[in-house]
Amino acid sequence: MSARCSLVVNGKSVRISTGDTPLEAALADGMIAAPPGLMGQGSGPLPRRAQARSHRADAVKLTPPRAGLIERPETFGAPVRPAPAQKRAGTVTQITPLGPHTLEVVVTLTKRLALEPGHGVVAAFEGFEPVTLNPTLRVDGSAELNELVFHLRLTGDRTALPDAFGEEIVLDHPVKIKGPVGRGYYRPGGGRLVLVAAETGFAPIWSIARAARYIEPAREVAIHVGARDPLDLYMRPSLDWLRATGVGRLVLVADRSRQRPPDVRPGPLTAHLPSLRTTDVVHVAGDASTVGAVEVLAAAAGARCYPTLLDVQP
Repeated sequence: MSARCSLVVNGKSVRISTGDTPLEAALADGMIAAPPGLMGQGSGPLPRRAQARSHRADAVKLTPPRAGLIERPETFGAPVRPAPAQKRAGTVTQITPLGPHTLEVVVTLTKRLALEPGHGVVAAFEGFEPVTLNPTLRVDGSAELNELVFHLRLTGDRTALPDAFGEEIVLDHPVKIKGPVGRGYYRPGGGRLVLVAAETGFAPIWSIARAARYIEPAREVAIHVGARDPLDLYMRPSLDWLRATGVGRLVLVADRSRQRPPDVRPGPLTAHLPSLRTTDVVHVAGDASTVGAVEVLAAAAGARCYPTLLDVQP
């Protein structure tokens, strides 16, 4: 029996391998876009033949992360519905400084929690009040299926959750997780993707950006990241990866001029956003002032905007 056969999709002949579904064939040939829900927490390459064939323009070669984090939907084209709330238990398994005021905290769950990039969760670290946090990937892009990675900014307040890590909260500290929550999750398709992050608001933005480079490698993406202090621009390894995959507009901004590298522009962050278009899709994550300002700019341009306001802030 031949290993390949012909299939007609939308009146066009497609050569596929036997055993492929019509959806896989159409996705591989770039005839249709990947639907929302094609992904679990984090992002990864499509299971098979995600790279474009000769007639798809500007294909991008990507390096797969350590774990494939894509799920195949049972139905194609189904409307996106809010995921049902799930509860999980876990423990703190990693605490890593990313900068003078930033920590990367990893929680390993007893069972995987299904999330879309950009979703939030309610995390209750034993002995502390529950807070809403945004799972992401490590700055190198890695994450296991049963891990939740958080970026937290130290506040200087010893009673605040981020400042308890390494003292009251150590490895194996129990955590209860509930989620997903929030509406700022990634939605494939339609217009330029404008991603804006202030401080550790980069966490959900990194998750969305990495997913978009796998799911929609030809989609135009503009990324703007800001911090008060240039030393807190901890996300450079992530931005290097995005630049290597073809993201042309990567803007770094810092309010303070002290030790500001040449590639970091003076703040505020919103002063360096591109002129927004009606067709843009904007995701913004950070403090209330940044999120509010971007929402106003998006509304004035008629662009869709999905805000994520950080719960844990200095």
